[in-house]
Amino acid sequence: MYVKEWKALIKMALITCFLVCAQIISAQEKNISLELKNVTVKEALEQLKAKTTYSLWFNVSEVDLGRKITINFQDKSINEALNIILKGQALNYEIKDKYIQIFKPRQNSEKGKNKQISGTVVDDMGESLPGVSVRFKEDATVGTVTDLDGHFQISIPEKAKTLIVSYIGMETKELPIKEGNIKITLSSDSQMLEEVVVTGMTKVDKRLFTGATDRLKAEDARLDGIPDVSRALEGRSAGVSVQNVSGTFGTAPKIRVRGATSIYGSSKPLWVVDGVVMEDAVEIDADDLSSGDAVTLISSAIAGLSADDIESFQILKDGSATSIYGARAMAGVVVITTKRGQAGVSRINYTGEFTSRLKPNYDNFNIMGSQEQMGVYNEMAEKGWLIFSDTYRASNSGVYGKMYQLINSYNPKDQSWGLVNTPEAQAAYLQMAEMRNTNWFDELFNNNITMNHSISISSGTEKAKYYGSISIYNDPGWTKASSVKRYTANANASFNLSDNLTLTLLSNGSYRKQKAPGTLSQEIDVVSGEVRRDFDINPYSYALNTSRTLALKDADGLVYYTRNYAPFNILNELDKNYIDLDVVDLKFQGELNWKIIKGLEANVVGAVKYQMTSQDHLIKENSNQPEAYRAAGDATIRDRNPLLYKNPDIPNSLPVVVLPEGGIFDKNEYKLLGYDFRASLSYNTSFKDKHIMNLFAGTEANSADRTQYWSRGWGYQYEKGGIPFYDYLIFKQGIEQNNQYYYNDLTYSRNLAFFGMGTYSYMGKYTATGTIRYEGSNRLGKARSARWLPTWNVAAAWNMHEEEFFEKLTPALSHFTLKASYSLTADRGPAFVTNSRVVYRNYSPFRPFAGVKESGLQIEDLENSELTYEKKHEFNVGADFGFIDNRINLSLDYYTRNNYDLIGLINTQGGGGQGTKYANVASMKSSGVEFTLSTKNIRTKDFQWTTDFIFSKSKNEITELDSKARVMSLISGMGFAEKGYPVRALFSIPFQGLNEDGLPTFINEDGEVTITDINFQEALKKDFLKYEGPTDPTITGSFGNIFSYKSFKLNVFMTYSFGNVVRLDPVFKSEYSDLDAMPKEFRNRWTVPGDEAYTNIPVIAHTRQVKDIPNLKYAYNAYNYSDVRVAKGDFIRMKEISLSYDFNPAWIKQFKLNNLQLKLQATNLFLIYSDSKLNGQDPEFFRSGGVASPVPKQFTLTLRLGL
Repeated sequence: MYVKEWKALIKMALITCFLVCAQIISAQEKNISLELKNVTVKEALEQLKAKTTYSLWFNVSEVDLGRKITINFQDKSINEALNIILKGQALNYEIKDKYIQIFKPRQNSEKGKNKQISGTVVDDMGESLPGVSVRFKEDATVGTVTDLDGHFQISIPEKAKTLIVSYIGMETKELPIKEGNIKITLSSDSQMLEEVVVTGMTKVDKRLFTGATDRLKAEDARLDGIPDVSRALEGRSAGVSVQNVSGTFGTAPKIRVRGATSIYGSSKPLWVVDGVVMEDAVEIDADDLSSGDAVTLISSAIAGLSADDIESFQILKDGSATSIYGARAMAGVVVITTKRGQAGVSRINYTGEFTSRLKPNYDNFNIMGSQEQMGVYNEMAEKGWLIFSDTYRASNSGVYGKMYQLINSYNPKDQSWGLVNTPEAQAAYLQMAEMRNTNWFDELFNNNITMNHSISISSGTEKAKYYGSISIYNDPGWTKASSVKRYTANANASFNLSDNLTLTLLSNGSYRKQKAPGTLSQEIDVVSGEVRRDFDINPYSYALNTSRTLALKDADGLVYYTRNYAPFNILNELDKNYIDLDVVDLKFQGELNWKIIKGLEANVVGAVKYQMTSQDHLIKENSNQPEAYRAAGDATIRDRNPLLYKNPDIPNSLPVVVLPEGGIFDKNEYKLLGYDFRASLSYNTSFKDKHIMNLFAGTEANSADRTQYWSRGWGYQYEKGGIPFYDYLIFKQGIEQNNQYYYNDLTYSRNLAFFGMGTYSYMGKYTATGTIRYEGSNRLGKARSARWLPTWNVAAAWNMHEEEFFEKLTPALSHFTLKASYSLTADRGPAFVTNSRVVYRNYSPFRPFAGVKESGLQIEDLENSELTYEKKHEFNVGADFGFIDNRINLSLDYYTRNNYDLIGLINTQGGGGQGTKYANVASMKSSGVEFTLSTKNIRTKDFQWTTDFIFSKSKNEITELDSKARVMSLISGMGFAEKGYPVRALFSIPFQGLNEDGLPTFINEDGEVTITDINFQEALKKDFLKYEGPTDPTITGSFGNIFSYKSFKLNVFMTYSFGNVVRLDPVFKSEYSDLDAMPKEFRNRWTVPGDEAYTNIPVIAHTRQVKDIPNLKYAYNAYNYSDVRVAKGDFIRMKEISLSYDFNPAWIKQFKLNNLQLKLQATNLFLIYSDSKLNGQDPEFFRSGGVASPVPKQFTLTLRLGL
């Protein structure tokens, strides 16, 4: 570990130790004074407890709590105080740590009367449990409690056969009686833990909860070696779809709870951590998640959260569950509860994860080797593509271009040429390239170890509880272009200020330093139908797109080929063109809870959130992009290079270089400052032992200020101390092209809400719930009806298992609950839609001379004062079943949704200066079914086998849509909305086969068969397109089995996804270069007349064809988006195989440990099934370049220990 990391670790450790020491110091007891008249012993003991930090343990049958006493003492020790209070009773007591146990002295004579049983009770961590109830099933009057060390001793009455051991929060055990000393281990009662539903604002008894929700314990959902906790939700909850569109750290997966809810919006769920909504540093839509743009590195709202700090996830799915969040919860809510301190002995826990990731392998991809590739180049040469004069000056050239450069290079010192210009020398050079078969994956990816270390401390008493943790995640980089270091710290404390007042303070922070390959944003050419990214150096894309005939190095060092008319070597690029990312994420939160009277509580929560991201894109002087700006080797290149500048003020002038020295420095800064405040009252009561009533009401306000700053520095001389050297012409060029070199964007969000919820239940059998929320947001139109919105929910549940007749159905049927709800929820709509008021932008209008240039303003978005919330009505009905003493549990849900007032583009009459504007113009409907089955197949003393099967199916359809999408939007990989189809529908251009020359033909918007007459901008006549299916899966789920034998646990977990389609990677084009790698599909390409009857792979076009047929590239782009370039997105993935071993608590106790576990886990091992047409393409991952990379196959060794 590096020195800086150790320094950071030490600093965090000191802070945590300070918190613990402060707790210990504050816990030192002072002497006690008490003056009480005519009170019971119980009241006196309660007063004593209130004045100390001790916990009292005793058997109520042994202490006369009702005895009246009068006491008056000053400045007495705890021992003296106990002696005074317990005077007159034959009782002893023991003080250990912060526990006091009061007990009757054991009489030796008892040993002779009955047989004895003694033992020790511990928890599943090996810690002793004081105060555990130990009694006999046949005689409940005989019992005892464990002492401070967990020991007990009890006489066995006659006819007693079964011992019952019980403790709050633990599973009750029934054991056959055995004489002698025994050890009993009690496990946490997971069912009891799940009896409370945490919504983030309230905690609701599960029996009274009427919504659709799933609770996941963090330890069950966790994927070791994967630092982003959001990815752990994949396959864990019915109706929750997680698509890993990119596996790069910091990028968010595409998460959907019951499918899409918006057309232009993100449709992502709301994240709530410890009751506070988490804000995204940047708000991006669903399409941007898979774009590979640099902004996706900060798209995850919880990338700074350590998995070791999480206690549980609560996924709220239907309107009944999410309605309390109103107009932010239309897409569902994921509530995260973090770990808190516990009263008792201090515990220190360490987790170490050591992960090794496998390099990608060409065996899994459909890419030609160098021999086959050279055969294609030979054909290209025959068709006029690789002739000397053109290739030598080509914008992109590989092995042939390098050969011509060597032929043309002369060394005057030794009077030699780089390569002798003879047929034999050329053949030998090309043969060497043919046999090279460079493995770019080996060259650009690393075999190294990723480490994640986490340390946590938990301590406390009944009066104050503390929890602190730190973690360090160090990823040296799966590729040579990437690396990540993340530091997190978390501290929380809860103070019982009095019997009815509790203060909770929470703080967490993270710092991330990340390196990523330098990238520009992805661009879509809607005219030619091409998606491109200039100067892309993504290692994964490079390995799949670059010919294996190329060399990386030779005896003289790096080998440079040509891209963008400039020298290019991928290792040089990764070293001199990269992004440095620094992210600071902080949250401070306070919560005050006041129990006013019995059943009535007031709660106040306040939080401050701050995030600052600095994203520096360093493009150094010797990298390809600056060199491309300087590429002007001869008149031909000077004429062709689009990066040179031709001054319009000087007629007939030659293009000139505008970046003569230095490189480029791009800086992005994103800042977020948010405030949250919530005040609420809750009243919970029951009366006549039949009626239960819960009332909850409150108000909340939150704000989020976002700032984005961007600037570009031209001529930054990295190798000369950062001194800039620039030519004024580059700014003149930017002005003429309307290109900015800096901007500062400010966005302010303000929200205010009032809410209320009421629940009534009759004897826990019949429950009715209603919720209403009224809120406003400044992001919507200024009209009152648009800016303010009431949302609501009504729901009911029937717990049939509480009925008297249900006993006749047991044990076959253990429990049965029916639930139904109907709700209105909403969302504020896409973040980029800001035309609640008119939006102006600056621009530079054309002027013929520089002296008359001036700035201008243009209307970017017309005002829509009626712009309002996107809304959703949802009906949900569900049932939960338990069979055979809950060994089989089944959950079913069915829902229908009607979304309306969805935001989209609408055509205007043009009077305001624009033809379109955003408005509430669309509607959609959706429905689905969810199924969860959990079984305990085998359960013996040493062996357990459990199974979980999750299935969900959903569908949606756009029922109303005024805006007209272009052809390009509908055929691109993400798909788009079209009336009568799913919200993300993929269409294709109908392929009509190859013509007699091997060129692809299609049906166009006029119903004609054509080669190039394809209008990618067409928005009206689109009936000619072929509908392929949705790009979002319609069926998702998982199948998991856990086998436990003694201390071993084997977990086999599979996920699956069906019902969607995938656009194959666009690999065909009209003009190839000798840099390009071709897929093996090219084996079946058209080569001679007549082949069109046997293949649909188009010909490698001849230079004459490109010259004679205008816009031939339209044909090949159309082929990439045709119906033959679509595959099914169905897959079954082996997500996790893990084996863990828990060491014997008795053995590890000698090392002062209370738990020790080793675990080996394999993640994302392989696809059990996928469409063969994918040819190695991951059905989840979009190969978009930039910073995107797939989720790797990996192995993780995890060590967990507790002190």
